[in-house]
Amino acid sequence: MLVGPHTAPEFLTEAGLLALLRTTWGVDANSARTGVRLLGPKPRWARPDGGDAGLHPSNIHDTGYAIGSVDLTGDMPIVLGPDGPSLGGFVCPAVVAASERWKLGQVRPGDSVRLVPWSLAQAEAADAKRQAWLGRVTDRIEPVARPSWNAALVRNDTAAGGVLARDHGDGTAPEVTFRQAGDRFLLVEFGAMALDLQLRLRVQALDRWVHRHLGPGLVDATTGVRSLLIQVDGRRLTTTMALAAVREACADLGDLAEESFPSRIVHLPLSWDDPATREAIDRYVNGVRADAPWCPWNIEFIRRINGLETTDDVRRIVFDASYLVLGLGDVYLGAPLATPLDPRHRLVTTKYNPARTWTAENSVGIGGSYLCIYGMEGPGGYQFVGRTVQVWNRDGLGPHFDQPWLLRPFDQLRWYDVSAEELLDLRAQQGAGQLPIRIEESSFHLSDHERFLAANQPSIDGFRATQQAAFAVERQAWADAGEFDDLELAP
Repeated sequence: MLVGPHTAPEFLTEAGLLALLRTTWGVDANSARTGVRLLGPKPRWARPDGGDAGLHPSNIHDTGYAIGSVDLTGDMPIVLGPDGPSLGGFVCPAVVAASERWKLGQVRPGDSVRLVPWSLAQAEAADAKRQAWLGRVTDRIEPVARPSWNAALVRNDTAAGGVLARDHGDGTAPEVTFRQAGDRFLLVEFGAMALDLQLRLRVQALDRWVHRHLGPGLVDATTGVRSLLIQVDGRRLTTTMALAAVREACADLGDLAEESFPSRIVHLPLSWDDPATREAIDRYVNGVRADAPWCPWNIEFIRRINGLETTDDVRRIVFDASYLVLGLGDVYLGAPLATPLDPRHRLVTTKYNPARTWTAENSVGIGGSYLCIYGMEGPGGYQFVGRTVQVWNRDGLGPHFDQPWLLRPFDQLRWYDVSAEELLDLRAQQGAGQLPIRIEESSFHLSDHERFLAANQPSIDGFRATQQAAFAVERQAWADAGEFDDLELAP
């Protein structure tokens, strides 16, 4: 694997990074093509929490995930496989080299795994060798030769940091950090680790530039809250080549405050506290962790950590909010990552630690400052508020699916209340492509949003003060209960 994108000393301590590399990890029974869960010691963190991204130090503002990422979901490492999420909100301190990913398909529960740090040069040489063997696979070879994929691995002398370059900002542009994410991915981050829609617009502008200029060597690009993950083919375009081109582009993005971004308003049904979410919590209590602070009811946990008086306040805020879609693919299959435009609707939670092993399709949850709709049945970590209709339709059935996913970046998502029984009928209609969905064409201007924030600043500051006080109380309660006993934090 290659160290990065999120390593020491920003996220893990130096000792914590070395421990990650020197541990012999066990493979958990709850492993599949989505991810291989590893059993071993807790990570050693260099920070006390994730701030607005969540209470646990593993929580970050959602970012693209490279295939093969070692994803620290709370205190459990999960090596993300080919069916894993493309976007998420957890720290990833390492990524499996492209030439080594085949080994993920060989591990079984009870096996042992070691993470061996490679340099980029080692990874590229190994991949070239693999490609050569695959290219000759049907040739007659005399004498018979076999690839040495299982030979003893050569460890790099040091575990290099994940930061490739950092361009400092000025009065007109934010700082830009370029991080290594394996040998096929480059992660570009804008500004400080905070939720800032101005940064998200810069990500969108860079995404447009990348698709127009990087050529056929570009495989994909995934937009995050303040980052863009660029995937390359490693031959026509390498991460080193992409880094040089993108650094120049970032310096010329310009001022985006007056630019108009298409922003549809999409109205979807929400079954509040749906029975399917209750079942997922019960499975978690009985099969993963019974003493979690967010159990037995996620909505009560959301109320408590945000300093609200009643759970009806949680309900009111969710239904009053207009959620701006910042990214797609959070968790799986076109799942939207969204945050309220009004900061007074921006409920803050933390993610499950460890993650759930089961979540019902189209459950709706909040993690950090963000809301997500789960595109398919699978694992998950967001705190449940309810369930909605399908946001993914592979066959493109109905007038709303001109592509397999329903939503687009910068859509505004608004909820209307339905019962659990009504939702089942609406889900049947949606699956058949027959559900009428109210969609209004609109646009988003950063300058208009900034004027709204300025006009409501005193009320916003009051809401945040109450929220931060409750967050601090919850964190202290976790500390008193021993939730952080095994965290090794840098001074």
